[in-house]
Amino acid sequence: MKIPKFFVRGSARPNEALISSFGKLEREILKEIWARGEVNVRQIVAAFDERFAYTTVMTTLDRLYKKGVLTRRKEGKAFVYAARYTSEELETEFTEDVIGCLLDAGTHRIEPVLACIVDAVSDRDRELLDRLEEMVREKRRELESEE
Repeated sequence: MKIPKFFVRGSARPNEALISSFGKLEREILKEIWARGEVNVRQIVAAFDERFAYTTVMTTLDRLYKKGVLTRRKEGKAFVYAARYTSEELETEFTEDVIGCLLDAGTHRIEPVLACIVDAVSDRDRELLDRLEEMVREKRRELESEE
């Protein structure tokens, strides 16, 4: 018997939680940085047709830097910012953190987590289940070669 899916009140799916962990302007600025590579405050202000004050953009970039999402280097009197992660890497890091938390909940609770992952994969696509099986084999070979 399949158990119906439900959400715990106040929770979100990992990709929704990732998106909501950033403010609207932070998300817009991240998209712009991913598109451009490196930017300074003036470039972002110009990219948004000066809808946001220079100081607002500067504060937002600094906040993203302090969150560890951006790198920065001094160029003259200004900072030049770049993304520390691609959008895919950021999503992967977040997903790994969520799964890590689930697995760290207690060793006696790991099997249900793994069963849910297998069920979720197989419900979507049998080829994904085959890919998961191959990934497990690859990881075992990798671990065996390290011994």
